[in-house]
Amino acid sequence: MTAASAELVADSRAVLSKHARSFRLASYFLPARCADEAAITYAFCRLADDLADEAPSHAQAVHDLGALAAEIRGQSSPRPIVAAYSGVATRRSIPEAAATELLLGLESDLGAVRIADDEGFVRYCYRVAGTVGLMMSGVLGVEDPHARAPAVDLGVAMQITNICRDVLEDAGRDRVYIPESRLRAVGLSHADLLDPDFVHNAEGRKRLSGVIEDLLEMAEAAYTRGWRGMHFIPARPRTAILVASVLYRDIGRRLRFVHSSDPLHGRTMVPFLGRVRGLLHGVFLALHPVSWGWMQRQSEPTSPLSAHMRGLGGAPA
Repeated sequence: MTAASAELVADSRAVLSKHARSFRLASYFLPARCADEAAITYAFCRLADDLADEAPSHAQAVHDLGALAAEIRGQSSPRPIVAAYSGVATRRSIPEAAATELLLGLESDLGAVRIADDEGFVRYCYRVAGTVGLMMSGVLGVEDPHARAPAVDLGVAMQITNICRDVLEDAGRDRVYIPESRLRAVGLSHADLLDPDFVHNAEGRKRLSGVIEDLLEMAEAAYTRGWRGMHFIPARPRTAILVASVLYRDIGRRLRFVHSSDPLHGRTMVPFLGRVRGLLHGVFLALHPVSWGWMQRQSEPTSPLSAHMRGLGGAPA
C-alpha cells in the first residue's frame, strides 16, 4: 500500500468512525482488507450524501451529483476517494449500477420529498440503501448471484428503520418518506406531518404510530430475509454484518417497544448497554450452530419487495 492510499484508508476509517457507530463496531470483526474496502465504500457513499445535503443550492447539488456520476462512469477524472471506490468495485465485481442508482436516490432527496405509495417507498429505499447492500456483498467476497436479494433486503430494512426513526427531523427538512397512501388510510396526510403543531395532536400521533408500527414490521420481515442469506457470506465477515444488522434493528425495536412506535417523541437511540447486548447477540447468531443452521435452511431466492424494484439497475429479479 502506498503512502497516499494508506492516508486515504485512514481518512475513510475516520469518516466511518464519526458517522456510523453501528458499522464502526461491526467493522472490528472484518479481516483487515475487507475493513479497509468497507471504509472506502462507506466514505464514497458519505461523500455522495454530503454533496446532496450540503450544497448551497438545488442546482449545485444536481451538478455535483452529476459530476460524481461522470467520475464513476469513467467520463471524467475521478477524485481520490472515487478512484479508490472504483478500484474496490472492479476487484469485487460490484455492478456500476449500485453507485449510479444510489446517486439517483440522493438526487430524489433534493428539495421537497413526498412519497405516494409503497412502490415509491421501496424504490427509494433500494436506491439509497439496497444498493449499499450490493456494494457490501461484493466487498465481503460474496459471489453467488442468489445472495443479491437478501443483501438488498438487509439494506432496505436498515433504511426503513432510518425513515421511521427520523420522521420529525425529515419533516423539518420538508421531506416526508412515509407513503401518503398509508397515512390516508388512517385519516392523515403529508401536510399533517409537516405541521409543527402536529406533535401536540395526541390522536394524530396515535394514528401515525400505527403506520410506523406497520412499516417497522415490514423492516422486521426484511431483516429476517436478509439474515437467511447470511450463509452466502464467509464466516468472519458474516459476524460483522450480523452485528451491524442487530445493532440497527434494535433501533427499530426500541422505537416499537419502548416508545410505542411514536416517532415524534424525539430521536430514538440505543443506550450503551443495549449496544453491547446487540453486539453479543450478533456474535452469538454468527457462531451458534442452531441459529446458523436455521438461517441456512430458511434461505429464500427472492424477496416480496422485488416487485416494487423492477427496472432499477442492479435490483434482484
